Order: sequence, then C-alpha cells, then structure tokens
Amino acid sequence: MNSPVNFLWPQFLWLMLALPLLILLYVWLLRRKKKMALRYASLSIVREAMGAGQTFRRHIPPLLFLLAMAAMLLAAARPFAVITLPSQQETIILAMDVSGSMRATDVLPNRLVASQNAAKAFLVELPRSVRVGIVAFAGTASVVQPATLSREDLVTAIDKFQMQRATAIGNAIVVSLGELLPNAGIDLASLTYGRNRSSGVAIDQVPKEPKKDFTPVAPGSYGSGAIILLTDGQRTTGVDPLEAAKIAADHGVRVYTVGVGTVDGETIGFEGWSMRVKLDEETLKAIATKTQGQYFYAGTAADLKKVYETLSSRLTVEKKETEISGLLALAAAVLALLSASLSMLWFNRVL
Repeated sequence: MNSPVNFLWPQFLWLMLALPLLILLYVWLLRRKKKMALRYASLSIVREAMGAGQTFRRHIPPLLFLLAMAAMLLAAARPFAVITLPSQQETIILAMDVSGSMRATDVLPNRLVASQNAAKAFLVELPRSVRVGIVAFAGTASVVQPATLSREDLVTAIDKFQMQRATAIGNAIVVSLGELLPNAGIDLASLTYGRNRSSGVAIDQVPKEPKKDFTPVAPGSYGSGAIILLTDGQRTTGVDPLEAAKIAADHGVRVYTVGVGTVDGETIGFEGWSMRVKLDEETLKAIATKTQGQYFYAGTAADLKKVYETLSSRLTVEKKETEISGLLALAAAVLALLSASLSMLWFNRVL
C-alpha cells in the first residue's frame, strides 16, 4: 500500500466507538465470573490448577473476535487506497527508429542491432497475454507488424528492419496511435500527409473520413495500452512531435520515450555521404511528460537492455486507486473463524 487510506463512507467509522464498549463489557464479565468462582472452593482450586498459561490462552479467542469486528467495521466504511496490482495492459506498440543514423557504432555492435536485440529480449519478459505491434519509422512511419500475440511474428518483423533516410518522430506517434486505437477516428491521412510538405501530397487531395465527436480525456488515463518510442535523432520531417504527443495525451495514451546514442551529436558516413546526428532529448522528455509517460536514456547496449527491463516491469504492474473493503471483509471472516475454532479446541465452547 503506497498512500494514506481514504473512505467512501467515513460516517461509518463512528461505529468503531463500539470496540471500547466491547472491551469494557468483556472486562466486566471476567470480574463477574471471578466473583462467582470465589464462592465455590472447588472452582477456585480448578482455576489455580490451570496455571498462568491457561489464563492467558483464554483471552486469545476474544481478542481475535475483537480484531474481526474492527476489520468488519472498517470494511463497512469502504476504504480505498493506491496499491500495486497486476497491469491490465492489453496492447503495446513499439515504434522503432530505422533512420540511417542507426548504423552508428557508439552503441555496439551498432544502434540498430542493439535496439533489435533489446526489443526481442523485452518481448520475452512480457506476459504472453499482452499483444504487441511494431511501427518502423524514418522519413515516414508504417506498421510493419500489426498487434499480435505471436512472439515469432514480432521477432521476424524486427529482424527485417531496413534503414532509410530522415526522421519523422511525430509520424511514428500518430501511426502508433492509429494501430493502438483503430476505432478512435484519428485522421491519419491528413496528419501524416497534409502536414508533411516533403511528401508532395496536398491536404485537400487526401480522402477524409467523417470526423467523430471526440472529448479529450485525462493524460495517461487509458489503461489498456501504451506506446514505446525509440529513436537516436531529432525530427527532420513530418508531424510536429509535440502536436502528435498532444493527440496521444488527449486520448489518454502514455508514450514512453527511449533515447539511444550520442547526446552531443556525432558525424557518421555511409557510401560517400555523411550526416551529423544528434539526440533531441528535450523533445523526447517533453513527449513523455505531456503524455504522463517517462523518458529513458540509453547510451550503451547494456543501458538499452536495462531500459527495456524497466519498461517491462512497469508495464506489467501498475499503481491503482482501489477499494480494499473486500480484503478487510476477508480478514474479518478469517479472524472470526480462527477465534471460534480455537475456543472450541481449547474450551469446548464458542467464546
């Protein structure tokens, strides 16, 4: 339990005042029984023969019954608290950067291979009931593996990554949202083409579907899925990443961002051309903050593996505000049953 307990019906806590009265009643009954015992020499002798251990033991069943009463009264007030429970995550979308900068070898053997290995290890750690989809992005973003339970299909899709030029981080978020929430009415066409002038497609040339009425929800409130975005660069084309993050936040979807490679920037070359790549940590942190996710930096292959291990543990359990009156009612029943059982075992009577 990670926070103070609150109550839906706190007025029932007044019933707890009955507990001291029960204690006083028990003490009065003991004194009354003691006075009656003193009238009969035989009963007094029996009591002395029982010894101090027997005297202490006879108080245990009433004490357990008192604790059962306390638990029942607390349950009646309907307590709730933030506790850690198994997560209800059903779908996770891995959005992975396959831009040319991923061939850099500052993360061994190179950034792409390290990210592929870490992603496959991540799949092993996830419960088999969690569906996973994969989005690959560079200058554009596309679903290379729709959400599935088949780990074999996911591994095959990861192994088939092909590097391309440019980096469209915003497109990756939008396409991941479309895969995660296919019935949400997100206009992927106008978002990914209408704002990407390098695509050569005008916004009025893209077929549109009728927009659905949409009311934004609290960021991070969608509990059935999440997006993990891995990149080593900064946006060079496509949708503004922060606009895409706002769309995700309005749908309650958390985006966990993972930055791979060199923060200060590095110049890499391939087949006669060179480019300078730099990790845009500020944007990745902003995306995570806006969507109630979290940013992770992975400067080495070992770091990247640890990041995915952390994500796996966080996505399989969650802290959730939950009513715990059922647990207290169960505890009360167990205590009452134990109290009656011990009383029957030791004294051949119920309390």
